[in-house]
Amino acid sequence: MKRLFKFKYPKIALLIVAIILAYYIFRQPAVAQFLSSLGTLKYLGVYLAGMLISFGFTAPFSVGFFIALTPENIWIATIIGGLGAMTSDVLILKFIRFSFQDEFDRIRKTKTFNKINFFFNQTLGKMSVYLMYVFAGILIASPLPDEAGVTILAGITKIKVYTLAIIGFVLNSLGIFILLNL
Repeated sequence: MKRLFKFKYPKIALLIVAIILAYYIFRQPAVAQFLSSLGTLKYLGVYLAGMLISFGFTAPFSVGFFIALTPENIWIATIIGGLGAMTSDVLILKFIRFSFQDEFDRIRKTKTFNKINFFFNQTLGKMSVYLMYVFAGILIASPLPDEAGVTILAGITKIKVYTLAIIGFVLNSLGIFILLNL
């Protein structure tokens, strides 16, 4: 199938366009006025924005929403947004485990994976597992898409759903709190 555009990196270009578009939309005074007029419906928006912050192409719009929002209670907004992001992270984990688990199992049996695993275990010992969690946690807490962090945890570790839910809630809530304070 012939590509419509000749971009070498069309997904990255689309992500950059989404970031620019989100910046433009949320810099408009009319958007800030609209958000301030929502009243208690803001918290529904906070939950939805929390859900969207976990996905690549919707994260810029979610970040813009949180930066432009001026909630009456920043703590309630942080908790509700964190619950929305946690919901998405659990859905991502379930989807990845459902559709990719067979491939993760095959990768674990390859010589290359075993050599890399052996190298990290010999070099860093148990620290390699902790570093994996730290790296995934940074990805989850940042405005970057959570898909990468959740994929690392789903594919390489044997994280339980409730453990991911707690980690995702705490880290995403921290990130949302920071965005609400910008």
